[in-house]
Parts: sequence; C-alpha cells; structure tokens
Amino acid sequence: MSEAFLGIGSNLGDREGYLRRAVDLLAVEDGIEVVGVSTLRETEPVGPVRQGPFLNGAVQLETELAPRELLERLLAIEERIGRVRVERFGPRTIDLDLLVYGDEVIDEPGLTVPHPRLRERRFALEPLAELAPGLVVPGAGPVSALLAELE
Repeated sequence: MSEAFLGIGSNLGDREGYLRRAVDLLAVEDGIEVVGVSTLRETEPVGPVRQGPFLNGAVQLETELAPRELLERLLAIEERIGRVRVERFGPRTIDLDLLVYGDEVIDEPGLTVPHPRLRERRFALEPLAELAPGLVVPGAGPVSALLAELE
C-alpha cells in the first residue's frame, strides 16, 4: 500500500455536493482506502480565467494502485460527476489532482508527481498540512516549510 494525497476542488453548482460525491466514489473504488478528508475551504480562483470562488480540500488515501492507474481512476470519477474539459484553468464541477504519491517523483507525459504547481498553491498546501502536518513533499521539503514560504 502507498500513501497518496489528492487535492479536490469545485467552483460550479453544488460545490460541496460534488466534493462529497467524489470522496464517496473514491471510497468504493477497489484498491483505494480513504484515510482522511480535510476541512473544505472557500478560495479565490488562480489563473487567467475569470470565474467564481472554489471550494477546496484534500484527501489522504492508502492505495494499491500505481500512480498512473490512480490518475486514470481520478479522471473517471471526474467524468462520472459531470466534469467537461472546455477551457484550461476554467470553471469546473470537480477537480481531482494527484498531489503526492508516497516518496515518488514522476515526470511523464500526462503525469507529474508531486503536482507541478503545489509549492505555489496555498489552497492545496493548507489542507495537506491539516491532514499530515509532518508530510514531506518529495523534492520540495516539509509541507509546513512550503506554506511558510508563501507568507
């Protein structure tokens, strides 16, 4: 089993409902055990597209799945909840990001772990720190130090 952390977010429709549904779907997937879910927090959008605020959080998993297979399951769950990819960084019903997978550093087409913009995103680091205050992000350092760098 490997420990993995996901970022979850939504800024369309029933944001909390979409996030809860994603966690429920994760919990019934073979090879995935949901260990913890952070507090959800409202955050301002990041990026070039004008849009409404997000509801963000993080999920801690234990998984038998390899990183690529886990990513494929996340994309399938997004699709089941109704995510349609129209505009990069645009509004979305659900966003499931693989932030950290054990101590692995992966840089392959379509899969980068740790998440390439994790160090810049308070909305991802804060819920990670809530779930695992001692977490060390591979190649980047302790989540607490990464948060301190943003202040």
